[in-house]
Amino acid sequence: MGQHPLSQLRRYDAGAIAQYYRYRPWKALSRTLHVIFSFLGFFLGLKWDEWQGNQERHKLKRAEQLRKTLIKLGPTFIKVGQALSTRPDLIRKDFLDELIKLQDQLPPFPTPIALARIEAELDRPVNEIFSQISPLPVAAASLGQVYHARLYTGEEVAVKVQRPNLLPVITLDLYLMRRAASFLAPWLPLNLGHDLALVVDEFGIKLFEEIDYLNEGRNAEAFATNFRDDPTVKVPAIYWRYSSQHILVLEWIHGFKLTDTESIREAGLATDALIEIGVTSGLRQLLEFGFFHADPHPGNLFAMAPHCNVDGSKTTEQPIAQMAYIDFGMMDQLDETAKETIVDAVVHLINKDYVDLARDFVKLGFLTPDTDIQPIVPALEAVLGNVLGESVKDFNFKTITDRFSELMYEYPFRLPAKFALIIRSLVTQEGLALTLNPNFKIVDVAYPYVAQRLLKGESPALRRRLLEVLFKDGKFQWERLENLIAIARSDQSFDLLPTAQLGIQFLLSDEGKFLRRQLVIALTEDDRLHTEEVQRLWNLIKDDLQPGRLFNAAIGALAELSTASTATLLPSVLSSVRKP
Repeated sequence: MGQHPLSQLRRYDAGAIAQYYRYRPWKALSRTLHVIFSFLGFFLGLKWDEWQGNQERHKLKRAEQLRKTLIKLGPTFIKVGQALSTRPDLIRKDFLDELIKLQDQLPPFPTPIALARIEAELDRPVNEIFSQISPLPVAAASLGQVYHARLYTGEEVAVKVQRPNLLPVITLDLYLMRRAASFLAPWLPLNLGHDLALVVDEFGIKLFEEIDYLNEGRNAEAFATNFRDDPTVKVPAIYWRYSSQHILVLEWIHGFKLTDTESIREAGLATDALIEIGVTSGLRQLLEFGFFHADPHPGNLFAMAPHCNVDGSKTTEQPIAQMAYIDFGMMDQLDETAKETIVDAVVHLINKDYVDLARDFVKLGFLTPDTDIQPIVPALEAVLGNVLGESVKDFNFKTITDRFSELMYEYPFRLPAKFALIIRSLVTQEGLALTLNPNFKIVDVAYPYVAQRLLKGESPALRRRLLEVLFKDGKFQWERLENLIAIARSDQSFDLLPTAQLGIQFLLSDEGKFLRRQLVIALTEDDRLHTEEVQRLWNLIKDDLQPGRLFNAAIGALAELSTASTATLLPSVLSSVRKP
């Protein structure tokens, strides 16, 4: 098997790729003509529909034609289609709906080629590695295909084999795309917000990461480490001894695709529990770890089957809902600032603080820092206010994405590549949830999770966010605190007592000095005691915080403070009480 001159590239390098193909113009010309003629029928069809006035009647047909054209052009263009399916700022909705179908269901390449690649990569005959291996792949994707096998030690494994000659196709396509981007950018009315060539480079970086199976294995282990204390999330183990850059051997997952609702119900698995696992694990990836799975399509998420006895019969125990993630080629990382700003944006959205929400969009890169947000604020209110309606339960992420895509054509919004992946992840997961339960609302799980994180105040940054939520224009917002507690308690597993203990610790700490003072002011502002608000708040929490439990929580909180800290604290508390 001859090696391609660019085979030493482990990471995307636009300069090295350009250097290689610049001296091989015949390759570039041949592929360019193939691409042009492949798209020619599609564009002529669009033009013909325009001349005949049939755009509306044939729009679904043209969208399907585009999808099939991308499949014929191979892996790079399929990945482009998948990436574009997350870009409502670039692609109109009817095309988006069709491109979302590009879920890597492709014809496999011949098994003898796959087996030869395994032997070449691992330098051993296949029958010395596996006691058995399926004669045909069990799944085929744009970049590789998967076989079901068994090791001589007895473990069932999935063997992922990369398609042959992938690098020459991908590098040539990326080279042509980058040249086309540089040439066409001034003529395209696209709201990109930055150089089109940079978009190609971002795409190339991710694609190279995805074709390095060793990188995928490391991603899987990092993901598993994040969820090591969560028994509801399963990540397959990697068998490094049998893995290489183009071969990945991992634990076989016994489960059902989340779209196979009939099998899930027959197995006795609770669909609502699976939905909660999916949404909560997705939020933890974004807001706690910052390391998230960017491609959670139906083929990459499984509901785990009940445990079986050695003889294959089912156990008599009640099956516990568990979700397995596979395929960690497409991952991304959020920094702390981005995680905190996302929490801000969710809170500002629910509280209908559209000015602050517009500022969040600037911080996240959806708007440039020099953008005048004043004209955008009413537009955000008009679009997002209608989506939310009167109740939090009316929230639907797909609806918001569709409505928001309309704003991207009218105002200077851009969609950063990282958030394109996040949107793709969230929309896909919500779609899977709706498959399991058509009445599901993502906010029923998502907002209680955010509210709980704010109330717990596990980090200084989250405590600052909570204070920003509870105070507006210097005044304590009693209603917001009530809403946060009510929404957090809508999750039946949420125990308010540990949160109360953390709150007491915070109030008694040096860091809580500002809040102590502000609470005293809030209780006495407008020249009256706010007993009505306090009574309302107590009625909300009294079932969770019975006097005995609350007293124990207070004692526990005080125990966390040293004697010296308490001695320092008392004058500060008394001073706060004496202030008007």
